[in-house]
Amino acid sequence: MITCQFEKGPKTSLRHVVVDALIIDENKILLIKRAEHLINGGKYALPGGYLDRDETAQQAVVREVMEETGYKVKVEKLFTIIDNPNRPQEDRQNVAFIYEVRSLGKVGEHDPSEVLDVKWYDLEKLPSKADFAFDHFQTILEYKKKYTA
Repeated sequence: MITCQFEKGPKTSLRHVVVDALIIDENKILLIKRAEHLINGGKYALPGGYLDRDETAQQAVVREVMEETGYKVKVEKLFTIIDNPNRPQEDRQNVAFIYEVRSLGKVGEHDPSEVLDVKWYDLEKLPSKADFAFDHFQTILEYKKKYTA
């Protein structure tokens, strides 16, 4: 939580904004494995991270994907917003903007301080739900339901 004081008022706690990317290509999804020192370390996740000051959510998702995967991407559309204050495995009550993005190719390397591995997985052969960070497994299931139903 972020603690702020507004215009001489009482201090209050605010929620963080994060962005995540669904990168799907030919029925495969690009996942990261989070660095061990991070919350949910060693677990699989969608590439993403915090929205920085002075950037849009779309700029943030493009930046985060590059940092965490080395892939250049183009935002296609907003998939969903998750604002549930009781998201599983969270300690900050993040509000997540999940974008569908298209890969434009690998142009760099991932940041090893944040990511252990980057790998494409068949949407029908994902790691187990227990191996995923946060609620990212559920987000992928919702994507599959929307586009394969």
